[in-house]
Amino acid sequence: MNPLQERSLLLTRRQFFGRSAAGIGTAALASLLNPSLFAGMTRSALEKPHFAPKAKRVIYLFMSGGPSQLDLFDYKPNLQKLHKTELPSSVRGMQRLTGMTSGQGTFPIAASLFKFNQHGKSGAWISELIPHSAEIVDDIAIVKTINTEAINHDPAVTFIQTGAQQPGRPSVGAWLNYGLGSMNSDLPAFVVMISRGSAARDAQPLYSRLWGSGFLPSEYQGVNFRGSGDPVLFLSNPPGLDGTMRKRFIDGVNKLNQSEYESFGDPEIAARISQYEMAYRMQSSVPELADISSEPEHILDMYGPDVRKPGSFAANCLLARRLAERNVRFIQLYHRGWDQHGDLPKDIASQCKDVDQPSAALVKDLKQRGLLEDTVVIWGGEFGRTTYSQGQITATSYGRDHHGRCFSIWMAGGGIKPGISYGQTDDFCYNVAENPVHIHDFNATVLRCLGINHEKLTYRFQGRDFRLTDVHGNIVNEILA
Repeated sequence: MNPLQERSLLLTRRQFFGRSAAGIGTAALASLLNPSLFAGMTRSALEKPHFAPKAKRVIYLFMSGGPSQLDLFDYKPNLQKLHKTELPSSVRGMQRLTGMTSGQGTFPIAASLFKFNQHGKSGAWISELIPHSAEIVDDIAIVKTINTEAINHDPAVTFIQTGAQQPGRPSVGAWLNYGLGSMNSDLPAFVVMISRGSAARDAQPLYSRLWGSGFLPSEYQGVNFRGSGDPVLFLSNPPGLDGTMRKRFIDGVNKLNQSEYESFGDPEIAARISQYEMAYRMQSSVPELADISSEPEHILDMYGPDVRKPGSFAANCLLARRLAERNVRFIQLYHRGWDQHGDLPKDIASQCKDVDQPSAALVKDLKQRGLLEDTVVIWGGEFGRTTYSQGQITATSYGRDHHGRCFSIWMAGGGIKPGISYGQTDDFCYNVAENPVHIHDFNATVLRCLGINHEKLTYRFQGRDFRLTDVHGNIVNEILA
């Protein structure tokens, strides 16, 4: 059993002071030498990383709904000659189809309507839909062969975010928080922000379990920052209660919780004490974080016109950079609206307008501040889209169904090799032709960037040891610097 699970370090500030016989000087020294002894910072399961880490933190830009790799990153010019022809049944094979297209009588190929051009020293082919992302191709690695068994949104999102298609497992951010702990005492180690896309189609729902702690103690779950009002619920003092009174209230509740913990030893009680302390400090740290008035005009311009709209993807990207500066361990941005079963050209253009400039600006901003070298940035969704059209193809429109057999993501910074494209799909962008990267491989590689052996970061629950990658996962060394 690891030190975390033994709970040998579960001390609150008041408990430490009360039990210390050496006085305030020793207590102050101890807090400097090992701040995780005190409430408000999540404790780590690992005494130190398994490997020398290249990264300290992760910013995960998640495009919820499944962006079309065919229209963004995976250029297939030969499909123009096959446009509207039937996708060969030999290409589909016995692969599962969703209920939305399994009953189609035909599966006509839909070549992308968008132009692609080569960019950067790497010569990567990038769609005209994302011109700002084209500017950073030499800083990113495009992985074209991510694959998953899931074909519907909920199991697919749950799979890539937790390592299992069934709900109940800890999220990637929770695993990192559990393994490595917090790097600051005034903000959560794991922050989540959600933006609504501009697509006409209703966005797929997102559930808090996607950033939850599963069977890990609840202190490791993500904290969802809101896009309007207080960034965190109940951040402001209620009418008639000032900061001093609120602190006295928290201290009183924590004394009761401490008494309960000493009686029962329930780790959730210790987590509750820690979270109350963190919530009090966030009354100062979060408003300061959210106040972008000190940002230079040229930085705001870099993120695009929506950066001043709270809750927009652009605003959240800027906040992600500010969180990275404050050493938040895992920063998760969800952008909804990428589920384009019909009228894809119009909807994907709107979605790209939301995210292209801010995503590229985030990478540029991190790089110019020296933060990209120890921050892993990830851009991608839960699956890709089909080569064949869902429904009718017209001269200006087509739709695409869910497709998990091959799709694209990009990664940057924190030990990722820049300026490369990894993996090849077949001529129809339907199957992996070379260098497959399964979801478990992808997650194992992310953990490796932070110095973690994915096979050794485990948690015993209900009689067995669990890990993010289950019993699978191979590190993709070819994309590591």
